[in-house]
Amino acid sequence: MKEPFIPVTSIASGIGQEVMPDLYYFPVQIVNVIFAGTHDEWVLIDAVMPNSADKIIDEAEKRFGEGTRPRAIILTHGHFDHTGSLKELLERWKVPVCAHILELPYLTGETDYPEPDSSVGGGLVSGMSPMFPTEALHLENQVSPLPEEGTVPFMNGWRWIHTPGHTPGHVSFFRENDASLIAGDAFVTVQQESLYKVMTQKQEISGPPKYLTTDWEAAYESVKKLNDLNPQLAVTGHGLPMSGQLLGTSLVKLIDRFHDIAVPEHGKYVDRDD
Repeated sequence: MKEPFIPVTSIASGIGQEVMPDLYYFPVQIVNVIFAGTHDEWVLIDAVMPNSADKIIDEAEKRFGEGTRPRAIILTHGHFDHTGSLKELLERWKVPVCAHILELPYLTGETDYPEPDSSVGGGLVSGMSPMFPTEALHLENQVSPLPEEGTVPFMNGWRWIHTPGHTPGHVSFFRENDASLIAGDAFVTVQQESLYKVMTQKQEISGPPKYLTTDWEAAYESVKKLNDLNPQLAVTGHGLPMSGQLLGTSLVKLIDRFHDIAVPEHGKYVDRDD
């Protein structure tokens, strides 16, 4: 198995931010973990980079109190930078895990993820991607599928939306009453392939991370699906939150120029007719 530690971080790492009274994101190195809920009931969305469990637990206790634990851990998808500390967290918290049914093979030891494509994106993070782990997790009976009807366990008012492309079972989460969106990696707000932009957290709309996205037509349809919701706030897997008019105009730009902004010119997972 590849060495799971990735020696990359950003200036935002370790600086959490409340974006709604019950929605808090916490960057760890180059990816965001999300605390959704209140002291009475909350869930963790994703489990970020390997070796981060202590940081996540410390931040949870600062927000919700000593000895707190989530009702569940909900995954947008199973890539290593969203599940890197999952097993360690489960040893400490012993809570259920939920993911889309199409993501379960990658979480139960059945199927490894496709290898990253280091030729796309033209940045140093892309260049490092061959060292990113792609082996399936072995959660077995610790993980269960999200409810078919679209509800999210312990997240009242939220629904999950299937947003494949980056992975087959990628999901995002949307709350109708305030148009809040947790997008995962369906789109991100930093050019994730560039080490400089990742480190400085230069905010710009981008598609899913190129080096691990395998179905670009599905990714395009997923971004259009999320834009149709007219979100007013988006917290993404990578990059700073985006809201209001900037979010709206940025999503329209991404859709209009998706094959220029998001899709690589070449690569093992790219099928271009032009």
